[in-house]
Amino acid sequence: MDAGSVTFLVFLFLVGFLASGTAIFVAIICTCAVSLTLFLGFDVQRLGATLARILIRSSSAWELSAIPLFIWMGEIVHRTSLVAGLFKGLAHLVRRLPGGLLHTNVIGSAMFAAVCGSSTATTATVGKIFLGELGKRGYDRSISIGSLAGSGTLGLLIPPSIIMIIYGLLAQVSIIQLFAAGILPGLLIAGLYSLYIALRTGRGSAPPPQDTEDDPISTARALLYLMPVVSLMLLVLGSIYSGYATPSESATIGVAGALLLTLLRGELTWRLLLETVQGAVPMSCTIIMLMAAAAFLSTTMGFLHIPQDVASIIGGLNLGPYALLLVLSVFYLVLGLLLDGISITVMTLPITLPLIVANGIDPLWFGIFLIVMVELAQVTPPVGFNLFVIQGISGETVLQIARHAFPFFLLMCLAAVLLAIFPQIVLWLPHALYK
Repeated sequence: MDAGSVTFLVFLFLVGFLASGTAIFVAIICTCAVSLTLFLGFDVQRLGATLARILIRSSSAWELSAIPLFIWMGEIVHRTSLVAGLFKGLAHLVRRLPGGLLHTNVIGSAMFAAVCGSSTATTATVGKIFLGELGKRGYDRSISIGSLAGSGTLGLLIPPSIIMIIYGLLAQVSIIQLFAAGILPGLLIAGLYSLYIALRTGRGSAPPPQDTEDDPISTARALLYLMPVVSLMLLVLGSIYSGYATPSESATIGVAGALLLTLLRGELTWRLLLETVQGAVPMSCTIIMLMAAAAFLSTTMGFLHIPQDVASIIGGLNLGPYALLLVLSVFYLVLGLLLDGISITVMTLPITLPLIVANGIDPLWFGIFLIVMVELAQVTPPVGFNLFVIQGISGETVLQIARHAFPFFLLMCLAAVLLAIFPQIVLWLPHALYK
């Protein structure tokens, strides 16, 4: 059977398992098992031995310990009053900007992303407080929801990002350099969002109300409200970039810092600890199972020579780097209609990474570009996770929320184009810090 037919059938198997409602982890394992048995004649014993070896090796890497720890830190912050204080401090500082308190969605999401690493957690935590506060003050609901949906995706791009850890492990790229590479693109996207808010409200299409503070505070007190989240940001990122801690060690430091802040604020209870662990464990297990399944998928692809064959086919098209990125962008946008970001990453990387390397594109740069593509998937129906999170908060339909988020979707597309034209936006900081 020729390479194209094998590749098509493997893809068909995967789509079939997913369409049947099978969990993604199980669907990947079953696809690999069927493919190895059908095309390479693996018997049960060899298949079981291969699967066991790969699952054990891929799920026991020390770097994986950062994932549950960062998720746990986000859960701790999510279930305390830190985010309410964050809104109060930001509201005072941005109230005189064009767009007023709408900027709190953008800045608050960016700041919370720096202590969380998850887009879903960022959207849920910030949205739970900020959306209600904006509604009480009479802000236009469409831009409030749209800016929250777009800004929540910054949880993937601004370090420490869980998906960066996953990409770094799968692509064998330095996680610390990925963290550094995400900072400027994250600030770029946040800046585009705030600029759009200022221009739209300044143009009169969604003018903000005259903001008044229920409890007037000084600028010094506003900064004090921001200090808990800022201190966590400095603790986690400072320990990494100063060289004192690896990403896994910094995650431990972050959890300790979050617990200490919670204790000092009088909110640390056994119930809170239990709830945060119960929230962190299921998500952590899901991600690590997907990582293990991705390793099995990558090995299966190697056995079947699919990456090499696909690379040869695309290489025969004589696509330049920009044309290849355009094709991959469309590919990821289509996948984003059906799958979550982590699943997209682990399922496609065994094929796309060899193509990227063969075309001379820096894998470090591609990691950030891929994350921007995954961010787009977070706000595209029918499976955009941020849309479902905001639906639970706002009560609006997924399609309504997607419509509100569409301008921010376009701004992310613009950011992706800028990153492709000016790759130094991604590469300058990691190269400057880690020559």
